[in-house]
Amino acid sequence: MSKQLQRNLRKQVAPYEQSNSKDSIIQLITTIGPFIILWILAYQSLAISYLLTLAFTIIAAGFLVRIFIIFHDCCHYSFFKNRNANKILGTITGILTLFPYSQWQHDHSIHHATSGNLDKRGTGDIWVLTVDEYLSSSLFEKIKYRIYRNPIVMFGLGPIYVFLIKNRFNKKGARRNERYNTYLTNIAIVVFAGLLCWMLGVIPFLLVQLPIFLISGSLGIWLFYVQHTFEDSYFEKNEEWEYVMAAVEGSSYYKLPKLLQWLSGNIGYHHVHHLSPRVPNYKLEAVHNNTEPLQNVPTITLATSLKSLKFRLWDAQNKRFVGFNYLSKLQK
Repeated sequence: MSKQLQRNLRKQVAPYEQSNSKDSIIQLITTIGPFIILWILAYQSLAISYLLTLAFTIIAAGFLVRIFIIFHDCCHYSFFKNRNANKILGTITGILTLFPYSQWQHDHSIHHATSGNLDKRGTGDIWVLTVDEYLSSSLFEKIKYRIYRNPIVMFGLGPIYVFLIKNRFNKKGARRNERYNTYLTNIAIVVFAGLLCWMLGVIPFLLVQLPIFLISGSLGIWLFYVQHTFEDSYFEKNEEWEYVMAAVEGSSYYKLPKLLQWLSGNIGYHHVHHLSPRVPNYKLEAVHNNTEPLQNVPTITLATSLKSLKFRLWDAQNKRFVGFNYLSKLQK
């Protein structure tokens, strides 16, 4: 893609980089409102059947993913026009999703600025090694990497580690506002959870909240993983890396059924989001539909996305993701 085409693409998307307060408020009401109702129904159903409770928690988990997308938009200052409104709502939704607003905003901004850059990996992204890097690693590093890339670890234990442990601590050198926001988030989570345990009981609270947390966490990590881990993704050395190319070729269009697309806040249009993070989630589909070059990006479906589970390493020579079984072919 030429520089001129890249500039034209950015210009075509620019008109959508403006939130609409009415649409944002409606989305807020139709997301947090149903989540609260579903949480209450899940609690009330404990007296009837835990299978019914689980049914409510599964749906509630979907709405919690949608709440995270609102949080995500706030981090990009794209949900409201006012930056302070984004910070306040971002902090509140961060408490609900167990993410400290300022800390995650910082890491996620780095992810957007470096996605697909082989020389700038490590912050706000999934651990990816190239084939050559893996082959030259120590035995301990190889074992650690294989454990990390195991689906049970990544989508099962991953949410527990990231949400309950990693998000609770500030990184070394974190700015003051990041540290204070993390402290505020942690205190609010403890107080909020403590009040619910006091009002409802510890066991009932956990029976409802744990499945919501585990399901939504796994779904969230899956969405992030699958939209950057597809066979013909984009990774380049810093001197050859280009932001627009990384956005449209290194972020997929995850074509989901309409209900799942709605629950996931249109984040399946990830190529649009990476091209312009200032586009609010409820305008991503319109950008895709009205911008012809964006309709020719890597597209995956629910069925084809499962193939990403076998991708473990980036083959820099052939520019594609490969599995560990590819290593045995190299040795023949």
